[in-house]
Amino acid sequence: MATSSVAQTRLHRHREQFPALANKTYFNYGGQGPMPVGAMDAIAQTQAHIQHIGPFGNEAYSWLRPQVQAARAAIASEFQIPTDTITLTQNVTVGCNIAMWGIEWRAGDHILLSDCEHPGVIATAQEISRRFSVEVTTCPLKATLNEGDPVKVISQHLRPNTRLVILSHVFWNTGQVLPLDKIAELCRNNHSALLIDAAQSAGLLPLNLTELGVDFYAFTGHKWLCGPAGAGGLYVRPEARESLKPTFIGLNGIVVDSQSQPVDWLPDGRRYEVSTVAYPLYVGLREAIAIHQQWGTSQERYEQICRNSEYLWRKLAALTDVKCLRTSPPQSGILSFQLTNNQAQAHLKLVEFLDSQKILTRTIADPSCIRITVHYFTLESEIDQLIEAVQSFCKSN
Repeated sequence: MATSSVAQTRLHRHREQFPALANKTYFNYGGQGPMPVGAMDAIAQTQAHIQHIGPFGNEAYSWLRPQVQAARAAIASEFQIPTDTITLTQNVTVGCNIAMWGIEWRAGDHILLSDCEHPGVIATAQEISRRFSVEVTTCPLKATLNEGDPVKVISQHLRPNTRLVILSHVFWNTGQVLPLDKIAELCRNNHSALLIDAAQSAGLLPLNLTELGVDFYAFTGHKWLCGPAGAGGLYVRPEARESLKPTFIGLNGIVVDSQSQPVDWLPDGRRYEVSTVAYPLYVGLREAIAIHQQWGTSQERYEQICRNSEYLWRKLAALTDVKCLRTSPPQSGILSFQLTNNQAQAHLKLVEFLDSQKILTRTIADPSCIRITVHYFTLESEIDQLIEAVQSFCKSN
């Protein structure tokens, strides 16, 4: 059997672990990844075992403690960080809120955002501005998708009083990947903290957060990592930990004395955790990460994502009725395109048409476009099916 045939057989067997791929053509990994059977089984089995031994008691907590530590270790292995830098959260938004509200704001401070950030982050910055008289401004990074230097643009918008810069590692609307190492150095030199929204980078990019030097990295397990919704986390750089105060406070984050009185924060990332963690979800996330790692390293997975993304980009760019937002192959698994006709709600109508064919995509409002996301286990035949459906829609409209 040829090597390519062996690889294809291996890929098809790997895909069999993801039941959601059996009856649809899926291009919404950037919204929510399909869970593998192993992750779903791990969640159910963990919950059943907890109930069997008693959900509240010494035996339960003695059993759960190493399970949760193993989940932290799995996350740490993906991001190349120490386990004690990880705070378990429900999602990216919670992680961003921990970082944003934990800074001791002063009137006159400045927050810098890009023009491609998620509404949840923008709304949080606006509320901080209202409460503490902090100024919030935006730098235009959307225009640097095909040309221009995002580092230069950020440098032009930094101020001496910029306390926090908030950026997405991979833009959720266009798929642009920011050069975080250079941006982190720029922020350090300006004495500005750097918070990264990692909704579209965790599980997509090969990461070494220790080397990148970011202060805060908020991630989720339910997108590119294909874990359960409700399991995510926040990386806090050890040097930034002492200046980031807990906002939500509970038993999981504090040290208590013999009289159960709080005496200090826990010395690691757990200080930002509150209480009653959904432990089975993190066991499921651990299993999802293990399944990805069985297929290949994060670098190998990323390279395959880019090959799939380039194949998609070339196919779409060849269509006469389509304009890809990127003028060159994407650096991520996110590709957005527009229809060139001026028909009202053309993008929504195309997404609805594709949905009727069991091809799942989505629209984006700003910029108005259709977003396709491909993973390392996306098939070329699936991309061909998408292209044929787009062509069919354009001919009939």
